[in-house]
Amino acid sequence: MNQIRLDKFVSERSEYSRSQIKNLVKKGEIRIDGAAVKSSDVKIDPENQKITVCGTEIIYRDKTYILLNKPAGYVCSTDPKDGRIVMELIPPQLRTKGMFPAGRLDKDSVGALLLTDDGELAHKILSPKSHISKIYIVKLANCFENNYINLFKNGICLSDGCQCLPAKLRPSEKSEKLAFVELFEGKYHQVKRMFSSVGNHVDFLMRISLGNLVLPEKLGIGESMELLHKDVENLFRTPDFDDFCREFDRNFSAIVIKKLI
Repeated sequence: MNQIRLDKFVSERSEYSRSQIKNLVKKGEIRIDGAAVKSSDVKIDPENQKITVCGTEIIYRDKTYILLNKPAGYVCSTDPKDGRIVMELIPPQLRTKGMFPAGRLDKDSVGALLLTDDGELAHKILSPKSHISKIYIVKLANCFENNYINLFKNGICLSDGCQCLPAKLRPSEKSEKLAFVELFEGKYHQVKRMFSSVGNHVDFLMRISLGNLVLPEKLGIGESMELLHKDVENLFRTPDFDDFCREFDRNFSAIVIKKLI
């Protein structure tokens, strides 16, 4: 890549402002290949030079993609005025200026949430034309009823008259109160409102996949991981719903399902 000013590079890939970067340079806290920097406007080649700020390496990335296993109680926002926000959960070395949640989960819901500074990708994900598959596991207040499957398949009409697209539904093999739902849209509180429309109530909701990007079993609640470009490409692939649910019931139950039964 072409050379770039040190202060521009660090400010775009961290939470430091350019004035803060200038002060850190004066204190000897910014280093290039181990040597303290003398000026914040020095030109660097971040692909081939190691940049550290206060001992933490600032790694060059064209765009950053983070998968967060969102816990309950956090808002999908970048504004601290909204309360506890998901940005607080991303390690400082992975945060970049302009990073935001590409999609939403309710405050009390948990699971897969993508955060990125790639506005073009986020627009593509959120566009109704993309029809990104999203699979959830829900715990219901009352037992699952088989007639729900056709009701969801035909498109639920919500209490306010809003018509939902056809959705897939499958009961879990582990409990009569657990079910999997696949949506291709994201209306406000949609899953909860859909079950309310058939006379049930969602006690717990967890998103477990975005497209064919599956929430890893090893990623604990509140933890995040950086995605590779091949992982990001999986967002636009649709899994086989029935195969996915069977596999999830078998392999993921130790961490998630047993806590819900």
